[in-house]
Amino acid sequence: MALTGTATQRHIPLVDLAAQQREVQGAVDAGLARIFAETAFIGGAAVAGFEQQYAAFLGGGHCVGVGNGTDALELALRACGIGQGDEVIIPANTFIATAEAIHLAGARAVLVDVDPQYLLIDPAAVAAAVTRRTKAIMPVHLYGQSAFVEQLEPIARSCGARIIEDAAQSQGATRHGRSAGTLGDIAGTSFYPGKNLGAAGDAGAVLTADARLAARVRLLAAHGSRVKYEHEAIGRNSRLDAIQAVVLSAKLERLAGWNAARRQAAGRYAALLAGLPGVQLPVQAPGNQDAWHLYVVRVPDRDRVLHQLNAAGIGAAIHYPQPVHLTQAFAHLGYREGDFPVAERAAARILSLPLYPHITPEQQQRVADALSGAL
Repeated sequence: MALTGTATQRHIPLVDLAAQQREVQGAVDAGLARIFAETAFIGGAAVAGFEQQYAAFLGGGHCVGVGNGTDALELALRACGIGQGDEVIIPANTFIATAEAIHLAGARAVLVDVDPQYLLIDPAAVAAAVTRRTKAIMPVHLYGQSAFVEQLEPIARSCGARIIEDAAQSQGATRHGRSAGTLGDIAGTSFYPGKNLGAAGDAGAVLTADARLAARVRLLAAHGSRVKYEHEAIGRNSRLDAIQAVVLSAKLERLAGWNAARRQAAGRYAALLAGLPGVQLPVQAPGNQDAWHLYVVRVPDRDRVLHQLNAAGIGAAIHYPQPVHLTQAFAHLGYREGDFPVAERAAARILSLPLYPHITPEQQQRVADALSGAL
């Protein structure tokens, strides 16, 4: 679904990027003026500055800016030496980019089911899926939650696997006080415009506390080169450009406040929607402080409800309508309908309601009224 602009009385968008942009416009204009004056479009102070700022926001470690979130996951895998013949365990209900990155790295995605309450990767299912070829476990911090990485650590240790976080939806989320993206060995994140921290186009980053892994990612993302025209490995061209770094730095200064506003909005939805028959509301897991990237309810007759909401000017959506194993792109993995019943049942019922830092109580009341009417 395309991201829409500012909300009006008639239409309530799924995401309101224009309101964010108004807040940061002055800082972005000033930063872009410097970039164009210096013609410093690739690398430079803007990129290095953002990388340092985002690493500090997460509590330390290294941040390597790259072209997008899919590249971030692929480069994280390759930096860990994962490729042909290796297996990487992921949840079945993730966005397809998680599986794509594994395929592009040359490895094989092994899917597992998720827990029924939070729809996060099920550690027991992970333990059952481990083989001698398992080289990584990739938990997905879905909807702005943090997966239960501490429960995956003993499984990873038992088979010598890395934990590679898909942190694309979790900027600012924490688990037991630690930031999502710093819970495993290495993580990839996306700064797609609709994320909690979104660029003005595609952008991403790899995050790790391991300096050697960070250096390897930086090498692979720059054609395998540390020194111009000296190539140590076959890499790719995946760099965070300076224009996106300017936008991200301006928004990062406001991210904590914007996430706090999302949490307040999630609390309002919980109060407004409590008691609606047949509706399952999202809840925060013990130990988590969620970033509420999305507010995902589960409803009966979801497709009809979605159609009615959209017809009423409510920008609801589905994240995601098909588990990975039911997509044509990954039919070659050999899974069948019924293999992951929790993820499949959820995919038929999940519904994302409008949620963004600038949503008003009045807009949320209208969403709640429309949902109640549709039900």
